[in-house]
Amino acid sequence: MRTQFKKDEKLLVIIRQHWLKLVLPAVAWLLFTILLAIWVSVGSTLLISLLAATVPLYFYLEWKHNLWAVTNYRVVDESGFFTRYSKESPLDKINNVEYDQSIIGRIMGYGDVKIQTAAEMGDTTYNLIHHPKLLKDTITQAQEEYKRTQISHQASQLAEAIARSGVVAGSPQLIADELHKWFELLQKGAITQDEYLQQKKKLMGGN
Repeated sequence: MRTQFKKDEKLLVIIRQHWLKLVLPAVAWLLFTILLAIWVSVGSTLLISLLAATVPLYFYLEWKHNLWAVTNYRVVDESGFFTRYSKESPLDKINNVEYDQSIIGRIMGYGDVKIQTAAEMGDTTYNLIHHPKLLKDTITQAQEEYKRTQISHQASQLAEAIARSGVVAGSPQLIADELHKWFELLQKGAITQDEYLQQKKKLMGGN
């Protein structure tokens, strides 16, 4: 993986295309090599052998460097060994992730993964992915953890600001925990927006 990690960024999983991606070009090249060996003179056998080894190596390197990496911040799409391509999708910009497997795909362990992102970034479907469910589940879990971390961080910042202002007495951590608890209830639909704002106002010393 060529992409540099950010501070506190952790790699969760790396997924590549299924090995079947290599089968068709490998078989085609093998047949071509055999036909070429039959057609040319015996003295060219060494050259043909070198070509037979070089081209499959190229296909393998291209496959090896075509990957999707999920971290606790983003999904990175990299491809190309000689050429370079890289695309990043921040976790908070991903709206939905889904995967699709045929019967054969389930047996062989491959499928398609569709990532729907913010409107300006568009939707992308990745085909013939090895372990598509693992990729989908890892992204979903990373999003949930990222959301919890952001909520906790925002609550802590707000609590510290409240404590510094002297509006309400109490430990910033206790205030942060309370804000976090009420915000989670709001996200789960257990309370309304008005109820959340009322509780937040109380924590800030309001009536």
